[in-house]
Amino acid sequence: MGIVSSEIRVKKLTPMFRQLATAYDAGIPLVQAFELLKREQKDRELSEMLTRMQETVKQGGTLGDAVSAESRKLPSYAIALIRAGEQGGKLDVMFRDLADYFEDRLEMQRQMLRWMAYPIVLLTATWFLGTFALRLVIKLPDILLSGKPLSLSEYFEEYIKFQTLAGLLFAGICVLCIVLARIGLMRWIWGLFSTHVWPLAPITKRFALARFCRSLALLVDSGLPIVQSIERAAAVTANPYIQRDLLRSVPYVKEGASLTQALSVSKYLLPTAREMIHVGEESGKLEESLRKVSRWYLDEASHAAAIATRVLYFIVYFAAAGLVLYVVYTFYSRLYGGMLDAIG
Repeated sequence: MGIVSSEIRVKKLTPMFRQLATAYDAGIPLVQAFELLKREQKDRELSEMLTRMQETVKQGGTLGDAVSAESRKLPSYAIALIRAGEQGGKLDVMFRDLADYFEDRLEMQRQMLRWMAYPIVLLTATWFLGTFALRLVIKLPDILLSGKPLSLSEYFEEYIKFQTLAGLLFAGICVLCIVLARIGLMRWIWGLFSTHVWPLAPITKRFALARFCRSLALLVDSGLPIVQSIERAAAVTANPYIQRDLLRSVPYVKEGASLTQALSVSKYLLPTAREMIHVGEESGKLEESLRKVSRWYLDEASHAAAIATRVLYFIVYFAAAGLVLYVVYTFYSRLYGGMLDAIG
């Protein structure tokens, strides 16, 4: 379970759906497949969910009923896909598509972590080393002028107290963010920042639209009505502003407009993507075109993330250099200022 959500993390869902797809392809009944998955599970939460789903199917319920009962643990679009695949007789295809989707989404998350790891480490080191040096140089001129020896034990004790207070403040901010996320406000606050502030905005938009197109392809292929498919896929973007923008196309679809015409009202969907979707509609290969659009957006997001990472490197480097210059300036200004005061 995630900290900010009751849904099971993608990292845990990915192997589960891949194993379900493999078992279903092999002709293993669902009840037996659930039993096999439970034996291999080390995660208690996931094992308990599989047990409940197995009992529902044993008692004569459908797989759609079993996953619908786990709406707090499973993403809504995964439930919609499984229900649509079961009704359309494409459950094996849906399992494979869900496994592929979660693997792609997990890879997106890992890419973001790889890109952000070095700037975070550098910023953390800059904070601890910078505050240590800055607090030291503030005291050092007075010590040199007064002739009193510096007590390192007292200084470290004071420094640890300072970092403890800073850590408590940071922990309080994290708790506040978690509370806001639980009540649904954090997604609007963070979405406003990540959607409109460079260099995060290009990455956020492209990753969100990649998820939207991939999910829409899965939902359309499962036989779900196009309006419901758009609504479900828009929710996968995990960004309320982009979701609201994409949902503006729903009334046009209800009035009989094509998907391309309906999506033309979106200010986030790029013209290239709309043209690719139009080609898919005209050729009768909409699902394939949506997958291509998703892959294109994913490549664009990777490129934007690489640029943003370089920009962050320079920002962090300049911040560290600025802190060093400030430390040196503070030291000498206090030292010579103290000497002038002593002479005066």
